This record gives sequence, structure tokens and C-alpha cells, in this order.
Amino acid sequence: MAGYKPKVISLTKRPGHSFGFYLRVEYAVDGHLVRCLEMGGPAELAGMKDGDRILRVNGTFVDGLPHSEVVDMIRNSGATVTFHILEEASYEQAKATGVNLSDPQSTPVANGGAKPALKPKLCYLVKSSSGYEFSIRSVKGEQGLFMTEVTRGGVADRAGVSVHDRLVELNGENVEGSTHDQVVDKIKLAGGSSIMFLLVDEETDRHFQNKHMKIGAWLATAKYLPRKPRIIQLTKGPDGYGFLLKEEMKHQTGHFIKDLDRGSPADKAGVKEMDRLVAVDGKEVDRCSHEQVVDKIRQSGNKCCLLVVDKDTDQMYKQGQVSPIVFLEENVSSSPPSYREALNLPAPVKPSTPVQSREEELKPKLCKMQKASTGYGFHLNGIQGVCGNHIKEVVKGGVADRADLEDDDIVVEVNGVNVERSSHDEVVEMIRSSGSSLELLVASESVYDQLQAKGVTITRLLLGETSYAQVHTADTPKEEERHEEARPETPTEAARERTPSSSSEESADERL
Repeated sequence: MAGYKPKVISLTKRPGHSFGFYLRVEYAVDGHLVRCLEMGGPAELAGMKDGDRILRVNGTFVDGLPHSEVVDMIRNSGATVTFHILEEASYEQAKATGVNLSDPQSTPVANGGAKPALKPKLCYLVKSSSGYEFSIRSVKGEQGLFMTEVTRGGVADRAGVSVHDRLVELNGENVEGSTHDQVVDKIKLAGGSSIMFLLVDEETDRHFQNKHMKIGAWLATAKYLPRKPRIIQLTKGPDGYGFLLKEEMKHQTGHFIKDLDRGSPADKAGVKEMDRLVAVDGKEVDRCSHEQVVDKIRQSGNKCCLLVVDKDTDQMYKQGQVSPIVFLEENVSSSPPSYREALNLPAPVKPSTPVQSREEELKPKLCKMQKASTGYGFHLNGIQGVCGNHIKEVVKGGVADRADLEDDDIVVEVNGVNVERSSHDEVVEMIRSSGSSLELLVASESVYDQLQAKGVTITRLLLGETSYAQVHTADTPKEEERHEEARPETPTEAARERTPSSSSEESADERL
């Protein structure tokens, strides 16, 4: 592959967020394309460009694989994934000249040759007899408060504080708009013998300002913090992992390790009694129910990765109002592997599924709901101005849950109208204006990807259902039919037929 230098780009995403781009295949265009980069998202910051082609995912060559398989590989990577990327012009030239892109003859450029990502920093200071050993100052003409008089070898210095660092948060509270005296008072009123700062140095501050990005603890490095969460790799023994999971112990909220069996896989791996479980296989579980966390562990099979914290570490992170997941994101594949190393990374193993079973599962779901006094019991997730909407936070036992709506389902139709190319605001308005009843045609992400890859248009006809208009007029008295036809917000049958985008048969994309 002489003359073609792919970039190795390693991306890490925040809990509940994406890698900041769409993966797309397009009609009559070769390769897996990077599209719709989020401004300030992980992909853009790492140097990805619109039109780049993904050649490898975690070292596995994917240029000839189906779209749905590549999407699954990225999803199965968890919070961190490594790509080998070739920019658009080079890719098209290589294809035109018959170059074998799977042959690694040249060393790629790690993350485009860029320096490590600039991050704000979390600093935890424990007061000594001499205090915290720093001062804060304001600078005329500059917004914010800055660190000064940091005693070399003192408390602040050892905690990672440097002169000229700008103060962003104090114990999880944003103080960028506070005066010098107000911040001094907050430090005094904080009480106790410790404080947590979120700081940015001058270079990082300029970087975020140029990108017009908000600085928050979720973006921070935890490398200066004195107490570390623990990443536990477990392999199940004949009697399981050897612990029980309990919820809300001694007035503490969360999921806690209890009744640890001595000599069990968990005990040998370093799990401790009363550790709080933060994440399973890279996914945060703070907002999950006990049953959901147990299911996540069971679904991992014979191996799983846990992120746990002891009581002191937990209290330190809570003081800064930041999740320990930031430690995991920074320490799992913290630097991109070399090209040769990436080739040896294992590809995710997908369990084999009988063909007949797999085909039977390739159907959407039609969820019919009657609004309760508390609403439908779900949230709609989307990005303002961007197409594609997902179901989130389905309330257990609520209307949506009883209708078989599930988290991460993709909304295809609202009351018979295709919304795959509708914006988040448009879909929200359609649901709000639907009155006390609602019909959603949805598909799980896996089913949606596979049907898109096959070029199948997703409609209720795949369920053997008639159209929405036929369902709602077949047994309707004539007076009611006339009333429905008179409603301006209800699309006509012809409009409904025009609504689905023809591009669904020409392209497939997935937000990652």
C-alpha cells in the first residue's frame, strides 16, 4: 500500500453519548464513509474528516464487510474503539488503481500525527497544617480566576495544580462567573479538609475556546487524582463469579458487592466487600435497576469487565460531582496502538444464530399506546436538526413498557408517517399532537441495521399489517371519517406514500 498512509485514530466516548459521527454506506460509492461529524465531538477532535473511509476496526479489515457487521463491531467495542482511516481522495485513487488496501506495507500516522488530546484536569487537595498552599487571582481584561503562589512540593503542587491554571469548578459547582471574594468564601464554607478543583491550563483553555466547547468534568483527565477506581477482569468459575450484588446499602445509593466468596474469581481478581459497581463492560450502571445490572453481567457470558470503587474513592469522586467512568475512559486503550499492534487485536465474536431464527427476528414492532395521566413513559433521544430518533428511559411498568417499547429502539413511523428523515423537533411535535393515543413503528438497532443493509424499506407491511389509514378508517362511521379527513394536521394517504425517503433503499447510516 505504498503511498497510502492510513491514520490510526482512537476514540473514547462519554457514557450515554456517541463517538460523534455517522457511519454510512451510499449507493454506487465504495467503502464505509464517515459522515455528519459532530462539531467538537470525539471524532472531529481526533482529526476525522467528512468522506474519510474506515479500513479497519480494532485491527480487523472491514472494507469489504457488510455495513451492519461493521456497526456491530464498533458497538461491541464499548467506550473506546480504534479505527484505521484513509482520506477520501486517497481511497478513491487506491480503488481506481486496484491497490490492495488490506496489505499494511506502510506505518500509519497515529491520530493524524496530533498530540495527545488536551483535557481539563481534576485536582483533589487535602488540607495540611499549612492549608492548601495556593492563592487565586483575577487578571484585568480576562474572564475567570487563576491559580498563583503555588508552593513547590506543597499540597496544591502535589495535586497537579500549576500557576496560571484557570478555575472552572469547585466541588462540582461551576464558578466561572463568580468573583474572587465569592470563590474564597465558597472554599471556606466548603468545610472539611479537602476540595476538588476542575482546572484548565492556558493551552487547553485556548483549545476549548477556539472550538466553542463547554468545559466540564466529564471531559477531564483523572490522572492527578490520588485514589483510583479499579478495573477488574473476571472469568467465571464453576460456581459463578463468587459475589452477590446488592442495591442501596446503609443509606448509600448504588450497586454494591456483598458476600464475596473467599478464593472465588472475584476475590482473586481484587474485588472487595462493599465495593460500589460503576460500570459493566465499559457501560455505566448508576441509572440502571438492580435487575438490569444483573442482566448485563449475565449477558457478558463467561467473562466480564467491572469498574469498581471503594468507599474513599467513591466519596472523592462524589465530592467533585463526577462519575468514576472518566477514569475508565482514560485508562482503557489510553493511547492508539501501532499499526502492527492493531492487526493483532481480536475482533468481537458474535454468537452464531440459526438462519431461520435470524430471519424471523428481522421485523419491526408496532407499539400501540393510550396515554396515561403520567404520559407514555419514555423519552425520545435525538440531536436538534439531525435526522434519527431513539427511544430512551422507558419507565418500567409504564405505558410504553407494556407496549413492548425498549431502550434504543429506532423510531421509523409515528401514526403511520415515516420519520426516518425527520428532525427530533418534528417527531416530538408529531407525538405531542397525536392526542391521547399513539402508534409507533420501531425497530431494534440490530434489526434496523440488517434491514437497511438488505435494502428493505421498513413499514408495517413487514408485520402483515395494513396501512395506518386502512386500520383507522375500515370500521369508522362516516361522520368520523369526514372529521378525520378535515383535520389539516393529518397527512392524506398520498402524502403518507410520499413521506418515506427513497434514499432508504440507496444508503444506510448509523450514528456511532
